[in-house]
Amino acid sequence: MATDYFNILRRNSSFLNDCVSLYGLTTDEITARYATLLSEYEEQFGKMGEFFFSSPGRIELVGNHTDHNGGKVLAAAVSIDIAAVVSPSTDGIIRIWKDGFMVEVDTNKETKPDREIKGPWALVMGVVEYFRKAGMQVGGFTAAMHTTIPLGAGVSSSSAYELMSAEILNTFYNSRNLGVTFKALASQYSENNYLFKPSGLMDQLTISAGGVSLMDFQKLTEPTIESTTWEFKNLDIFVIATGGDHSNLTDDYAAIKSEMNAVAKFFGKDILREVDPNEFAAKKEELKGVVSERAINRAEHFFEENVRVDEAFRAVKKKDEKAFLACINASGNSSRYKLQNCYSEKAGNHNIENGLDAVAKIKGVVAYRVHGGGFAGTILVFVKKNHSADVQEKFNEIFGEESVFKVAIRKPGATCVAKIS
Repeated sequence: MATDYFNILRRNSSFLNDCVSLYGLTTDEITARYATLLSEYEEQFGKMGEFFFSSPGRIELVGNHTDHNGGKVLAAAVSIDIAAVVSPSTDGIIRIWKDGFMVEVDTNKETKPDREIKGPWALVMGVVEYFRKAGMQVGGFTAAMHTTIPLGAGVSSSSAYELMSAEILNTFYNSRNLGVTFKALASQYSENNYLFKPSGLMDQLTISAGGVSLMDFQKLTEPTIESTTWEFKNLDIFVIATGGDHSNLTDDYAAIKSEMNAVAKFFGKDILREVDPNEFAAKKEELKGVVSERAINRAEHFFEENVRVDEAFRAVKKKDEKAFLACINASGNSSRYKLQNCYSEKAGNHNIENGLDAVAKIKGVVAYRVHGGGFAGTILVFVKKNHSADVQEKFNEIFGEESVFKVAIRKPGATCVAKIS
């Protein structure tokens, strides 16, 4: 059956155009992926699916560890995604076929957080309950999903799943009237209260909005967001997993926030965004006897990073590649040497530092930085397109092909792609 669907989609110009907007190109591999999804949907639900949906992963560009102290972040939706074939149902039951098993959630019943309920079940339940509590409509649907978002690579696979659920409910039951922030808040609520993971809002906002987004968390619960398109056609982007386990690094991440808060407390404030950067600069010597040198360095990173976010966003809007890449490299250096989140004694390895040093020596690499939380995990690398094939081959040799992911920035966030004709 997949072969029949493949030929149908290959002749569908609307579908092929949608693929370009999502992935930057259309290929037989992409078409085959959606054809397989259509076949799986029919096998599971006994009919042809009605709609295609897509929810992207995300990358953080500039603004490393600033959001929790009211700072600014520049992030972008990328081409790796969860793709889905979906149809509304009338019985109020959500049924999602993914990775060989079925997730079922009954929207007719109120659900409460339960630590025994994990993974996709919990994420869908949380989104549904946020909609319900906010007075929005909920209902059932059937879906077959497939993801190209790697787990544990810092590109927000769980947030993409949450936003997929939110956008399906928005499309089928709320006339597509719900805004970017509402869908992001629904997804964050799910992750915080049903998955019991204390995440911020940056991941969900980026995936909800699409494109390149500047987020300002001066009001932590009401961030502002401005998005623009990506026009740097001469650059390829790679996310590289350097190895390491995040599971035992909670204390390292918490220390960044607590040390920044300790500096803010010196000035009588709760978070660094409330502190005047000029006052901080004037009183750095006084701080030395009160907080650690690392805390001072991390606060300095915060203030400088906020300025870099604005500079990088302006560079994207003005299509100033040189200025943008300079911001990426400056941010990466600040994260490594001031924020100090590229090595953890608890993790016991120098994977990120070694990875950054390795890519810096490769011809064609023009910018690189730690990606996301740090201490263990991923790096982000920008490469000149005319060197991309050779550079990717070197990345594969150093890190292993399974750890190297080439991504493209895409304009749509989580979205209903098209009605299946």
